[in-house]
Amino acid sequence: MTNKKHIVIIGAGFAGLKLARMLNNHSAYNITLIDKNNYHQFQPLFYQVAVANLDASNISFPLRNIFEKSKNVSIRIGNVNFINTATNTLETSAGLFNYDYLVIATGATTNYFGNAAIAEFSFPMKSTWDALQIRNTLIQHFEDAVSSTTFDNTKNLSIVIVGGGPTGVELSGALAEMKSDSLPYQYPELDFTKMSIYLIEGSDRLLSNMSAVSSKTAKIYLEEMGVTVKTNTLVKNYDGAKIVLQDDSTISSTFVIWAAGVKGNSPQGINPLIITKTNQLKTDLFNRVHLTQNIFALGDIAFIETELYTKGFPQLASVAIDQAKNLAENFKRLAKNEQILPYNYVNKGSMATVGRNKAVVDLASPALSFQGFPAWIVWMTLHLFLLIGFKNRIIVFVNWIYKYFTHRQSLALLYDGLKKR
Repeated sequence: MTNKKHIVIIGAGFAGLKLARMLNNHSAYNITLIDKNNYHQFQPLFYQVAVANLDASNISFPLRNIFEKSKNVSIRIGNVNFINTATNTLETSAGLFNYDYLVIATGATTNYFGNAAIAEFSFPMKSTWDALQIRNTLIQHFEDAVSSTTFDNTKNLSIVIVGGGPTGVELSGALAEMKSDSLPYQYPELDFTKMSIYLIEGSDRLLSNMSAVSSKTAKIYLEEMGVTVKTNTLVKNYDGAKIVLQDDSTISSTFVIWAAGVKGNSPQGINPLIITKTNQLKTDLFNRVHLTQNIFALGDIAFIETELYTKGFPQLASVAIDQAKNLAENFKRLAKNEQILPYNYVNKGSMATVGRNKAVVDLASPALSFQGFPAWIVWMTLHLFLLIGFKNRIIVFVNWIYKYFTHRQSLALLYDGLKKR
């Protein structure tokens, strides 16, 4: 028995992990951190795992290592089955948990917009496992091409990425570099002039959340690298061999990566009235879920509507981290019977990398956009410092330096355990 309040956090992404770390060893709270994985995964670098620039372990960190000296944080690995808001209990595959406060930080999952065929035949990239499957299938395609006399290079070596946000742009650029740098040396038997990389975006420009100049520059970079960029283009269907566009034109490809949208990963048990069309949870400025008093939502799952942001705040790591910081301070204030403070979103800017010496950065204050090598250095520096663990930072940095000077992937391993689609 204890007088400490029990906080249960669902999800060990940027928001959930930051909150737990800020309340680590706090005298007023016991914390249970629940995730389906026993590690934190660094989502912005999934695409580098997919193209064999980094190993999965380079962007992951065991949760128990992070909290090995903690006196109040417990780790539980399992899936959340149901939230009973009436009894303040949480049903999971790891058991039943009572909570005084519940924090939902379950992030987002891939949105296929109801198209079952696309969900079946395309590849998502929302987890380390997804990135490894993409990498394994990509390498297997090249191995099949080498050993087969009937392999259709135009069809089977064509890669289509759907979604022109940061994930789609960064992945397209990385694949284009592979095509020109390492693949011709690794597979001299193949004619990579027949390998096409398509980037399809439904809106009128790439990186729609960034400035017009950054969007235009990213498109120029990609086209110079050999990527075919199609904007104002919607995907209607995909059968595993041919992708059908809204105007009924087609692209032959057995490899489609879906990065066109996300939806909130909302647990069962939440009142449907407070779930948005994008499956996010409506929350107030304190990140408290509507119609509740002791349930909070952070990061991509949270939907806070304001006059300036009628569609909610951007689904960025920086927003999730800042929300977690604000909620952690509010929990500390609650422990001292002080009034809690609302979350104030501050736009810090955004960035995306396209390839070697090619990146775009938009700063909010001062309002400044810059591109090229300086932007690329800023992108690399920020992502290195956001990684957890000094060892991971060193390994990632060494891998980047190796790739920069040798133009080669160092981790192009084929695993039998990962099934090819």
